[in-house]
Amino acid sequence: QVQLVESGGGLVQAGGSLRLSCAASGRTFSSFAMGWFRQAPGKERAVVAAISWSSSTIYADSVKGRFTISRDNAKNTVYLQMNSLKPEDTAVYYCAQRRVPAGGASWSKVAYDYWGQGTQVTVSS
Repeated sequence: QVQLVESGGGLVQAGGSLRLSCAASGRTFSSFAMGWFRQAPGKERAVVAAISWSSSTIYADSVKGRFTISRDNAKNTVYLQMNSLKPEDTAVYYCAQRRVPAGGASWSKVAYDYWGQGTQVTVSS
């Protein structure tokens, strides 16, 4: 059984920063790619950033240069550092783990089998 628990969300002013964490348990963490997704009201859940089992990364165009995904395999944790936050970043942010081991960072939510409950990020203007 895989469990993912996000933390670090909250309310921040535009231009501010937040660091999200996702703690994983249940499988060998280092073998699996991880992703951060977000979903705003009325919109489809979409990838923000993802990191492969070998630590290559991808980012949505809207967050490039502002967000950084990283992983600490010794702590079974993936992070999303969010800087220069904008009101458009307001959403529920979800951590996810890929279905298969030794996978790459994927754009598609269907490639991920395990999901956290989400953490709310609200950016005020």
